[in-house]
Amino acid sequence: MSHIRLRLAAAAILLAPLTACSSATGTPATADGRAGVKADAKAGDRPGTVSVTPSGQYARPGEPVRVTSSGARLTSVTVTDADGHKLAGKVSADGSTWTSFRKAAPGTAYRVTAATRSKDGGTGSSTASFTTADADRVNKVDWRPGADATVGVAQPVSLVFDNRVTNKAEVEKQLKISTSNGTEGSWGWMQDWTGKDRVDWRPKSYWKPGTRVTLNAELNGTDSGTGGGWFVRDYTTTFTVGARQIVKVDLDRHRLTLERDGRAVREIPVSGGTPGGDRRSWRGTAVLLAKEGTINMNSETVGLGDAYDKMVDYSMRLTWSGMYAHAAPRNASFFGRENHSSGCIGMSDANAKWIYGQLRPGDPFEIKGAETKGTVAPGNGFGDWNLSWDDWQATSALR
Repeated sequence: MSHIRLRLAAAAILLAPLTACSSATGTPATADGRAGVKADAKAGDRPGTVSVTPSGQYARPGEPVRVTSSGARLTSVTVTDADGHKLAGKVSADGSTWTSFRKAAPGTAYRVTAATRSKDGGTGSSTASFTTADADRVNKVDWRPGADATVGVAQPVSLVFDNRVTNKAEVEKQLKISTSNGTEGSWGWMQDWTGKDRVDWRPKSYWKPGTRVTLNAELNGTDSGTGGGWFVRDYTTTFTVGARQIVKVDLDRHRLTLERDGRAVREIPVSGGTPGGDRRSWRGTAVLLAKEGTINMNSETVGLGDAYDKMVDYSMRLTWSGMYAHAAPRNASFFGRENHSSGCIGMSDANAKWIYGQLRPGDPFEIKGAETKGTVAPGNGFGDWNLSWDDWQATSALR
């Protein structure tokens, strides 16, 4: 790794222009700009030399900034970009090095100022600058939930990446979750339904209502790995967990029950997916992704040929693969009696309108039934809860 040498010049004598300006109180400078030995100093007492990595006009990003002093203690270091943002860091116990907590970001100019003190009390102040190379490829993030949202107790924090992430451990180290009550949780990696890399943070069990959650994804300056490119910004979001609402769906009984704070609020007769083929419903825990209202549902988009193409009211998306809970007046004769849909959970207009008004994204649907086509996968919506806690933790890149 290359270095910038910060040259300590005399406060009273300037022998030549320096690429790194400096001063060392009462100390003459040598011809090459490095600080020399004071005439009245004890042997070995020198103001020292200071160097910085990375260096140059096209320095590689993605490494912490490191300032090293030889022959004098570092007393303070400031690293600032062109917008005035500072990289925080820490001086080592022996005063020989300072290392930034964050990495140098791509395409950024930095100015470094270092103050030193020699053994005999002499002080020096040095400056230098470097610029990192631009990112040859940029990786971006789509994240949920949005800022200031109020969500259900099963809502994970979810990040989907535009490009592949092979440095999963390095990326995960930059992701910080803080909660108002010390909630235990873990990151887990998966392939999203879109085929992109995705990482979710879910608690060990459902969130406690009222929990305030903050994501700080300090990704600026992190390399995604081969083919993925660099992250060139940070991401943050804060949200609040609402009431404990759980929708329990028993497809064998053809009933949906909304529970709030452990008590049943209403039981609704429903009709789920038709047994015996691709029209069956999913089972397990599916998290309400979005309340989409009135939408067009076309069977061809979910691989069921031309079976239907219709407008549907009070649509609540449960999986990316196309399972919804919604109003289904055409199936009225089957509600509470028989599963006869194309995979969705249908109910009357009145009941759909009512429950649509009660729920929010992040509320879990806990679905059971003998005739289903499998368990909702983690990447198919927010099926994270269908893994045991131990299995979920095992999907972290840091385990």
